[in-house]
Amino acid sequence: MPADVRPGPAESLLSQTLELLGPVGLLVLAFALLVFVGVVLPTIWSRHAYRRSAARRTMATLLTAVRRLYPF
Repeated sequence: MPADVRPGPAESLLSQTLELLGPVGLLVLAFALLVFVGVVLPTIWSRHAYRRSAARRTMATLLTAVRRLYPF
């Protein structure tokens, strides 16, 4: 990259996050965001009751699995 070209804000944020978390941490963060968008948000915002209940069951299953792996 030439010296006079600066990276955009998205490139800068991604490189800073990668530097801070490392590649594995970045993958874990991406997975957590996908779970949040795919399971948690439909539990809250879906218009249809069957989607909310299915997302709620999925979220309960995931939380049960996490609790079994990491009991507090």
